[in-house]
Amino acid sequence: MTFKSFVLIIAIMAVLSSMSHASDPSPLQDFCVAVDDSKNAVFVNGKFCKNPMDVTANDFFRPGLNMAGNTSNQLGSAVTAVNVNNLAGLNTLGISLARIDFAPYGLNPPHTHPRATEVLALFEGTLYVGFVLSNPGPNMKNKLFTKILHPGDVFVFPVGLIHFQFNVGKTNAVAFAGLSSQNPGVITIANAVFGSDPPINDDVLAKAFQIENKVVDYLQSQFWWDNN
Repeated sequence: MTFKSFVLIIAIMAVLSSMSHASDPSPLQDFCVAVDDSKNAVFVNGKFCKNPMDVTANDFFRPGLNMAGNTSNQLGSAVTAVNVNNLAGLNTLGISLARIDFAPYGLNPPHTHPRATEVLALFEGTLYVGFVLSNPGPNMKNKLFTKILHPGDVFVFPVGLIHFQFNVGKTNAVAFAGLSSQNPGVITIANAVFGSDPPINDDVLAKAFQIENKVVDYLQSQFWWDNN
């Protein structure tokens, strides 16, 4: 084999390798409908970029995470998110942050982040945390992983899986979470299922949850608090 042939083979292998790893970029929002006229566009997959000449240190700075969120609500919790929507410098960096405050027995209810894995570190209090795996095979139940966290403990919630945090202590709790997306998104299960606008058809929910329609009506009539 000549040197030129060897170089050609290496080049072809490199091209094929790069092609095998190519894929569409991950979505950074729920949807992005295509338009032909850029004047009518309001988003790209993420945010438009600021002229680098106009960027300042303030674009990468946000104060306030030393302040506790207001937990005087039905859930007894408050999430203070820092993402691309309130810290522009996060655009394209693939990370975001949240402070989560809990009153005694406060709950961050079952929810998912469709675009991010979450790593949570507990600073104060005691939390019962967990996540549920995606649907297994026939006649099998979704497996639940749970743990009691104490200050200094860290727990990971894999991307897209339903998870929760519950303060099982008699004092306030404070946690900080890092997320692997500039805009991770949040789907709170109860809010999405029973508080959608317009409401999901009664018959759909009654059959899905194996309950009577009047129970569905009652649940849909409740005020579903958003702690974000």
